[in-house]
Amino acid sequence: MAEIRVLLVDDDPLVRSALAHFLTREEGTTVVAEAGDGRDALDQVGRHRPDVVLMDVRMPRMDGIDATAQIAQRWPDVRVLAVTTFDTVDTVLPMLHAGASGYLLKDSPAEEIVAGVRRVHEGTTSLSPRIAALLVEHVRERERPASAASPDLEPLTDREGDILRCLARGMSNAEIAAELIVSEGTVKAYLGRIMTKWGVRDRVQIIVAAARAGLIAFT
Repeated sequence: MAEIRVLLVDDDPLVRSALAHFLTREEGTTVVAEAGDGRDALDQVGRHRPDVVLMDVRMPRMDGIDATAQIAQRWPDVRVLAVTTFDTVDTVLPMLHAGASGYLLKDSPAEEIVAGVRRVHEGTTSLSPRIAALLVEHVRERERPASAASPDLEPLTDREGDILRCLARGMSNAEIAAELIVSEGTVKAYLGRIMTKWGVRDRVQIIVAAARAGLIAFT
């Protein structure tokens, strides 16, 4: 299996060193370059074409939000995973809207960040539990004045419900496939059916829609 090539972007060299330390200890990942701000990150992406960029949000010269938007536009095959201390809606939503595939906090366990790198590389999403809960609560608060009722969602089959529960636990497609003893292709097919039924575009929107309807809960 080819190694996942990672670019580290953070204005604190100690943070970059810490991330590099545990990423390089993991089989299957290698750090190809580092950058101290968003502008330098764009240069390094153009030079090295990493698979995954670990991106801080607040940095000098160019912040992570602008850098992520440019990476998504210029190199759509490169995945961006935010790794930052900022855990407010004002930073999380712009980062995700810019094109980040996930959002982790710097106080996350090392293994969670490594798993996040693998998940976004697979084309899935990785959110810290606090960030997932924040997004769900934000949607609930925003929708509450307009309507206190739960949205009407087309019912899921039993198997689609199993997929949803695994998804809510933050599992990747491979992990769901192993849990339910099916192929990854089958998992993707079921996710596609849920998206079509509920009129959503990705895994995060499935979780948010389910939480709004009271089908899942974050504690």
